Amino acid sequence: MKMRNATVFKLEARPSIHDALGRLDELANDLFYSWDHGVRSLFARIDLRLWQKVAHNPKLFLRRVAQDQLDAAAEDRAFLAEYRRILSSYDAYLEAEPGPEVTSLLDPEATLVAYFCAEFGFHESFPIYSGGLGILAGDHCKAASDLGLPFVAVGLLYQQGYFIQTIDAKGQQIARYQSHFSDELPISLVEQDGAPLTVSVPFPGRTVHAMVWEARVGHIRLYLLDTHVEENSAEDRELTLQLYGGDETTRISQEMLLGIGGVRTLAALGLKPSVWHINEGHAAFLILERCRRSMAEGMDFEAALELNAGSTLFTTHTPVPAGHDIFSRELVHHNLGTYLSESGLDFEAVFQLGSKTSGDSFNMTSLGLRGSRFHNGVSRIHGGVASEMEGEIWPQVPPWDNPLGYITNGVHVPTFLAPEWSSLFDIQAPTWKSELRNPAFWEFVDKIPDYHYWSVHKALKQQMGDYIVRCLRRQHRRNGTGHSVTERMSRQLVSPEKDTMVIGFARRFATYKRATLIFSDLDRLERLLTDPDRPVVLVFAGKAHPKDKPGQQLIRVIHDLAMQPALMGHVILLEDYDQAMARRLLSGVDVWLNTPEYPKEASGTSGEKAALNGALNLSVLDGWWGEGYNGKNGWAINPRSTELDAEFRNREESRDLLDLIEYEVIPLYYNRASQGYSKGWVQRSKASMKSITPLFNSQRMVMDYVERFYHPATVQGDKLAANGYRLATELAKWKRRVRQDWPGVTLSVHQCVTAQCLHNEEIPLSVEVHLNGLQPDDVRVECLVTPECTGSHDCPGPDRFLLSHEEADKGAQPGTTIYSARILPPYPGLQSLRIRVYPYHQGLTHPLEMGAMIWL
Repeated sequence: MKMRNATVFKLEARPSIHDALGRLDELANDLFYSWDHGVRSLFARIDLRLWQKVAHNPKLFLRRVAQDQLDAAAEDRAFLAEYRRILSSYDAYLEAEPGPEVTSLLDPEATLVAYFCAEFGFHESFPIYSGGLGILAGDHCKAASDLGLPFVAVGLLYQQGYFIQTIDAKGQQIARYQSHFSDELPISLVEQDGAPLTVSVPFPGRTVHAMVWEARVGHIRLYLLDTHVEENSAEDRELTLQLYGGDETTRISQEMLLGIGGVRTLAALGLKPSVWHINEGHAAFLILERCRRSMAEGMDFEAALELNAGSTLFTTHTPVPAGHDIFSRELVHHNLGTYLSESGLDFEAVFQLGSKTSGDSFNMTSLGLRGSRFHNGVSRIHGGVASEMEGEIWPQVPPWDNPLGYITNGVHVPTFLAPEWSSLFDIQAPTWKSELRNPAFWEFVDKIPDYHYWSVHKALKQQMGDYIVRCLRRQHRRNGTGHSVTERMSRQLVSPEKDTMVIGFARRFATYKRATLIFSDLDRLERLLTDPDRPVVLVFAGKAHPKDKPGQQLIRVIHDLAMQPALMGHVILLEDYDQAMARRLLSGVDVWLNTPEYPKEASGTSGEKAALNGALNLSVLDGWWGEGYNGKNGWAINPRSTELDAEFRNREESRDLLDLIEYEVIPLYYNRASQGYSKGWVQRSKASMKSITPLFNSQRMVMDYVERFYHPATVQGDKLAANGYRLATELAKWKRRVRQDWPGVTLSVHQCVTAQCLHNEEIPLSVEVHLNGLQPDDVRVECLVTPECTGSHDCPGPDRFLLSHEEADKGAQPGTTIYSARILPPYPGLQSLRIRVYPYHQGLTHPLEMGAMIWL
C-alpha cells in the first residue's frame, strides 16, 4: 500500500564516543586530516563502508557510526596502538616550532600574513571549492601550517558550495546542489563574550550581517563568513549559498562581503596583519576597507592608499578574460554607494582604481593591482602574459620591466602523494619529508630498485582500475545502461595481466583546455587505442560551469565517443570529479595529458600531482610545464605561434600529440622484454619524480612568497607607517606632484653616443631633461645596454647604468638639467644602448610603480 503525501521525519541516532577514543572528535575537527593518511585510515578501519558512504567526512562519520563498531575499536589492541601512534604524530606536529628559514624573515610574535580567497579546497568533505584556484589556496594554507608561518586565511562559508555533477545517458551534464549543515563540517562558531561573533557590511538600503566560523588547519586558522543568519532577509541569507552561483549582483555582493567583511572580521578578532595577500580579484574590496580604517585615523585617501598598498600582495591566476570579474559602472555605484558614503570614500576616486581604459567598467583585477605594490602571476609564462595583459596599469613601462612578477604554483606533497609511495620513501630515505626543497636529495629515487618502484605503481594502478569500475557501474546503473556495456567499458582495466597503458585527462571542461584535441584524427587515434598487442585507455573527468554551454558540449562529445562500439573500453568518461577521484587518477595513470591553448594555462598543477606519483606528463609547453620539462622527464608539445590561425594551430599540435603517442609513448611503455615492465619507462618515470617533486611543491612555493613578498611587504609596511605614517603621507604628496608635472617632462641628447670604442674604453653619455617643475632628484635617468642576440632565447637581460645630474647644468638649454655618466661597455662586439627617464622616490616599493617613463 502506497502512502501518498506522507511527511517523512528523519532521526539520527548518534553514538557515544568511548573515553579511550576521546580525541577522535579533535582529529575530526582539524583539517590536518585532509593531508594526513594516518588520521583518515583510523576512521576507515572502524567502518570502511560507512567511511566511503559519508564521502570521507570524519565529523559526519562520528555522528553515524554504529555504537558497537566504536566499542569494538575501543577494545581492539591493534587499533588502539595505531590510534596512539597517530595522536603522537599529531601532537608532535602541533608542537613543532617554525624553522630558522621562516623566523629569520617573519617574526611569529610581531608579524601576521592574512590570506583572502573566494574558495578553499582542502578535502572533498569540505566542499567550498570548485577547482584549481581553491585547491591552490588549500595547498597554500597547508604549506603555511607545515612551515609554521604566522598566517590566517579568510573566505566565505557556502551552504551548498559548488555543484554535484551527474552525466545522463545522453551525455548531458546535470548540476545538482546539496546543502551542507555546519555540524557536518570541520568548523566551529566563533564566539565573543558568550555570543556568536557577527560582522556587518553596509549594502544599498540595508545592512548585511554575517556570523563567523573558524576552521582549524594544523597550526593556522581559516575564518569563514556566513550570511545565513536570522537578522538578514531571505535574499541576503542566500549570499553565501553557492560558490560562483547567481548573477552579477550576487557576485559583487559576495565580493563585498569577502573583502570588507573579511577585514572587519580580523579587526573584531583583534588580529593585526602585517601583510595582506589577495588571492585573485574576488577579495580586492579589502583595499577599500583598509583605506577607510586609515582615513578614520585622520589620513586622506591617497595617503591611506599608499600606506595600505605597501603591505599588500595581489596574485592573479588566469589570462582567460572570463576569470576576471568586471562590473558595470552602474552596478558598482549602486552596490557600493551606501558603503562609500558612510566611509567618506569618493566614488570617482574608487572607480578609477578599477577602471579600464577600454570602457566604462570596473575590473576587480585592476583594483587589486592598483591597490597593492606587490603583484605576481603563477608561472614564468603566465607572469609574462599577465604583464602584457595588465600593462595599462603601468602605461609607459614596457611589460618585461613592469612590477608584475611570478611565483610558480606548487602542490602539497603529503596531500597528493599516495601512501604507498610515502611508505617506500620512508624506507629508502627516512628524512624525505624535511627535504622537499632540496633537489639534490631527491637523487635517492634512482637508487630504488626498478622492480620495487614498478610494483608500487602497478598496485596503485590496479586500485585506480577497481575504483573506475565502481564509478562506471554506479553511473550506468542510474542511467539504465546495460550491464554488458559496463563490462565492455571496463574490460581493459580489470585485467592486470594485460597492464594496459592508461592516459588520464581530468580538469575543468573549459574550451581553452581543448579536451577533445586528441580526437582530431579519429581514425588514427582509434587504430592506436585498439591495437590488440598495445592497447591504450583514455580516462576523462571534469566539470563544466553550469552556464558554460560550449564546455558542456565537450562532455557530450566525449560521452558519445566513449559509447561508440569501436572505442568502448578505450575511452572512459567519469562524472563528478572531486579530490577523492583526483587522488585515485593521479596516482594510478601512466600518462597525464594536458593540451591547453597556449598561453592560456596560467600554471596548472594536476600534472605536478601526477608526477609526484610517477606518472609521466604529456603536455603543451604552457604554464608550469614550460619550466618543469627538461627533455627526459616526460613529453612536450611545442605550441605554434599565437599569430597563426587557431584551426591551423589545433591541427598541427594534435598531429604532434598523436606522433608522440604513436612513436614514443606507446613503444616505450610496451618495451617490456623479459622483466615484465619497461626499464626505459621506469627510468623516465624516476626522472620525472625526482626533478618535479622538489621544485613544484607548495613548501617551495610558500617560501618563495615569504622571501620575495611577505618579508619585503612587512618591511615596507613598517616604513610607511613609522612616525605617524610620515612616509606614506610624503609619498602620496610626491606622487600627486609628479602626476601633475610629468606630462611636460622631455628628454633629449646633450652629447652623442660614440659609435665605436675599444673593449676597455669608457664612453661618455649625457642627456638633457626638461623637468617641468620637478626637482633633479625626482627622477632617475638610466642607460640600458643589451648585446645583439637575434633569435636567441638565452639573451641576457640589460645591464643598467645610472646617469647623475650635474649641479651647474653647464651647457644645458635654459630650464633643463644635464644627466651624465661614463660607462664601460659590458659586452664584446655589437650592443644596443637605450636611455630613459622615470620618476623616482626612495619610498617607492618598486622603482617603476608609477608607470611613467620616457625613452630617448
